[in-house]
Amino acid sequence: MDQRTYNQYCATARTLDLVGERWTLLLIRELLTGPKRFGDLQKSLRGMGTGLLAARMKHLEREGLAHKVTLPPPARTPAYALTEAGEELGPAVLALARWGTKWAMGERRENETFHPGWAVLAMEAYFDAEAADGLRAVYEFRVGDEVFHVRVDDGTAEALHGPAQHPDAVVEADDEAFTELAEGRLRLADAIKNETVSASGDRQALNRLRHLFRRPPAADRHGSAQ
Repeated sequence: MDQRTYNQYCATARTLDLVGERWTLLLIRELLTGPKRFGDLQKSLRGMGTGLLAARMKHLEREGLAHKVTLPPPARTPAYALTEAGEELGPAVLALARWGTKWAMGERRENETFHPGWAVLAMEAYFDAEAADGLRAVYEFRVGDEVFHVRVDDGTAEALHGPAQHPDAVVEADDEAFTELAEGRLRLADAIKNETVSASGDRQALNRLRHLFRRPPAADRHGSAQ
């Protein structure tokens, strides 16, 4: 299949030639938080057929944005990871997430699915660097069968799938409670108080956690015209 192109000598157009096809940026989103097996990508992107997923991954490999790797023991299975060029799409994906939180999200639609793993990258998008000034801590989140962690280092944050080696604090929640937290409908302190979420570890790190991630308030696109 021939690759579609805008046929424009423009950096934006050239980038969209590479990642503008449907599903492609979502695959980048998935790989930004670490290597994934083909089955992992299928699980996260359930509306994407197997044939299309295989074609998109071949495209990313061909264009130098992803490559095959072997996961370390005990898995030792084939997986996909981003190249340096693919990793550098991270800020663009985060910028889209921030914009979408403010201008596109709104209420959750009836037919929309939510995967806790998608919140991994959202945590970087919502991260408040000023609130993390002087803080060095690792937070592990266990949501259903998903485990991910966020490493905070004096105003910076890195979110990754998988458990942390030495977490300072651990937060556990089911899918429903975590969805409410992610949507801003439930405060972490209230969730811990009513026992829908459990938290353990360093008390100071947990106290700082409530201020580290701030979801931007939603805005009306149609009401923004001057």
